[in-house]
Amino acid sequence: MTADKAAPASGSILVVGGGISGLTTALEAAEVGYEVLVVEKNPYLGGRVAQLNQYFPKLCPPTCGLEINFRRIKDNPKIKIITLAEVQKVEGEPGNYDVQIKISPRYVNDNCVACNECVKVCPVERKNDFNFGLDNSKTIYRPFEMSFPMKYVIDGSTCLGAECAKCVAACKYSAIDLGMEAKTIDLKVGAIVWATGWTPYDANKIDNLGFGKHANIITNMILERYASPNGPTKGKIVRPSDGKGIESIAFVQCAGSRDENHLPYCSYVCCMASLKHATYIREQYPDANIYIFYIDLRTPGLRYEKFYNKIKEDDKIFFIKGKVAEVSEDPATNNITVVAENAVTGEKIRQNVGMVVLATGMQPTNAISKLPAELNCNSDGFIINNFEKGGMFAAGCANKPADVVSSNQNATGMALKAIQTLVRR
Repeated sequence: MTADKAAPASGSILVVGGGISGLTTALEAAEVGYEVLVVEKNPYLGGRVAQLNQYFPKLCPPTCGLEINFRRIKDNPKIKIITLAEVQKVEGEPGNYDVQIKISPRYVNDNCVACNECVKVCPVERKNDFNFGLDNSKTIYRPFEMSFPMKYVIDGSTCLGAECAKCVAACKYSAIDLGMEAKTIDLKVGAIVWATGWTPYDANKIDNLGFGKHANIITNMILERYASPNGPTKGKIVRPSDGKGIESIAFVQCAGSRDENHLPYCSYVCCMASLKHATYIREQYPDANIYIFYIDLRTPGLRYEKFYNKIKEDDKIFFIKGKVAEVSEDPATNNITVVAENAVTGEKIRQNVGMVVLATGMQPTNAISKLPAELNCNSDGFIINNFEKGGMFAAGCANKPADVVSSNQNATGMALKAIQTLVRR
């Protein structure tokens, strides 16, 4: 007597989101033989990792991990990528889903060789959303130096279209098509992995911490862009108000996290991010005083704990256990005074610094823009996986707050769950 051989019900998996979790899911499934389609709403892959200067555990630049994944994608014919694409509708059941996807026009076709001649002649600028609006790019642009796919994109909201068309005239490869239009495609897939990632919590909502009111108060993700070689200051961390260097800086932990008025949960990565940011400051400013205001410092795992212990050896990094109550600005110097009560000594602290970084938490993208599918979500917008039902799964930060390592591990597991859905026994 022999067992029946497992047979695929449908050999295709849809991965929604092209960040590190989505890429890992796609690669793990495709490299064992399954057809995978990745749809990404941005014109590039890489997600939040692409915006970082360095990431844990090895403090690598994003090029380190993303370049390898991009190469694996290019070498694997079972993976198809569609950028500028969003899922509009999902119907069906595990093993048999009907999905509708809207694809926005890129206005640049596959003839593009990224020669940059179009950018040189473009007369219009736009806010650079990759750098959180800290600088401008031309309306025809490449999001960042190693962006994948390696071709330019036109911002249709700022492009002058046919009345300008200087980029069309400058392109020797007939790569620019200003007549491109949005289109909708329908497809059938057997399983869906939602790797829709996270969005930095809007610090403008935290009234007492001064973001948007005082120039020298920024967020942790904005600091990543300042520190990045391809950021608005080419990697130099400076005060936004005057471009001066850093003599003193304060990090405010749990900015919006663990707060019933904002995000009631711990965002997992914020403490480690600020410890990492302290190394950024120290590399550029050996004598700067660094103050870290925290409720509880959470450094999960032996490797992260060792990193924290190493940071504590710096005699110019000061840890203050206390929740920041308010901030104020000296209009003459644009310096910031941070006010907190030291939970250990009971002392009220008023610390004057040149710049403040708010360690804002991560909010699932689903909490801001609800996904068009019947998904079980908690009150914070994180997708709760139903393994018994199967079919659709959440990977990485769509499921819970996580760092890159945890997201990759989780994504590998969700690739397996998607494959299990496709196989009927």
